[in-house]
Amino acid sequence: MRPFTYSRAGSVEEAAKTAAGTQGARFIAGGTNLLDLMKLQIETPTHLIDVNHLGLDRIEPTAEGGLRIGAMVRNTDLAADATVRRDYAVLSRALLAGASGQLRNKATTGGNLLQRTRCPYFYDTRMPCNRRKPGSGCGALKGMSRSLAILGTSEACIAQHPSDMAVALRLLDAGVDTVSADGSRRTIPIADFHRLPGDTPEVENALRPGELITSVTLPKPLGGTHIYRKVRDRASYAFALVSVAAVFAKDGKARFAFGGIATKPWRSDAADASASSGAAAVAEAALNGARPTAHNAFKQQLTTRVLASIYRQKEA
Repeated sequence: MRPFTYSRAGSVEEAAKTAAGTQGARFIAGGTNLLDLMKLQIETPTHLIDVNHLGLDRIEPTAEGGLRIGAMVRNTDLAADATVRRDYAVLSRALLAGASGQLRNKATTGGNLLQRTRCPYFYDTRMPCNRRKPGSGCGALKGMSRSLAILGTSEACIAQHPSDMAVALRLLDAGVDTVSADGSRRTIPIADFHRLPGDTPEVENALRPGELITSVTLPKPLGGTHIYRKVRDRASYAFALVSVAAVFAKDGKARFAFGGIATKPWRSDAADASASSGAAAVAEAALNGARPTAHNAFKQQLTTRVLASIYRQKEA
C-alpha cells in the first residue's frame, strides 16, 4: 500500500470541495472494497477523505411517499429496516444475498453502488485490463471468462457488475442523490448512474470529479410479490453467476432486473412486457443482444432456469 494522507470532513460540501481540489483524493466510508484495492495497488489515492461522520446514516420517508436512504447506512441496517422489509422486500433480500455478515456490517449504501468489478483480470496486475489501465487491452477476451458479462459488453471490456443491492435498486427505479464541490445537488436516475464500458471502461459511473453520494431515494412502494434469486458457486460469500430481482403485481404485470450477466445492473422493457408469457419469453427478451463467450454461454440457459424458479416461487 502506498503512502497517503487522511482527513475527516465536517460537512458534505466540505468533503466534495476537498475531493475536487485534491489531486488523487478518494472518499472512504466502509472501505470494504477500496482498502483491498489499495493493498493490491490497483487504487493508489494520495488522500483519503473520511465521510463516516456526516449524518448520512438515516432512513426516512420522503414527502412523495417514498424512502430516502442515507449514503452511510450500513447494508446490515438497511436489510433489517422494518419499512424496507415491508415495502421494498426485494431490496432487503438482495442485500442479504450479498457478501458476508461481517462485510455487510461495514459496507455502506453509497460504497456498494461504487464497488469495482470482480473480474479476475482486473485484480491481476500482471494481466492487461482496460478498466484498470486504459489502453492496455483485455485479458478476459481470450482468457477464462466463465464469470463475466454477456450483456452490455464491448471490444474493450466484458467485466460483470458485482452488486446485488444495485440490481434491486435498478428494479425499484431508485435515484442517486449527490452534492458537488460548488454545493449544487442533483439526483441521477440509477438507470443512468452505471455506465456501459464502450471504449472507456475505466469510467464506471456518472459522478463528476469530487461529487459525493449523499443518499439514495426510492419512489413509492410497488406492492406485489417481491423475489430475489441468486445463483452462485458457493452457498455464501460469492458473487452472482446469475441473479434476478422481480416484483409481480396482482394485475399480472411484472418487472425484472438482472445481475451477474451484464456490465451494469440490467433491465429490459421487452422483458417486463413479456411477463404474462412466462419465464422463457422473459428470458428471450432480456437476453436479446447477448454476446456470450465459449466459457459463459451457459448463463443464457441458467437465466431461463432462474426465471422459471421465480415463477414457481410466485405461485407457491
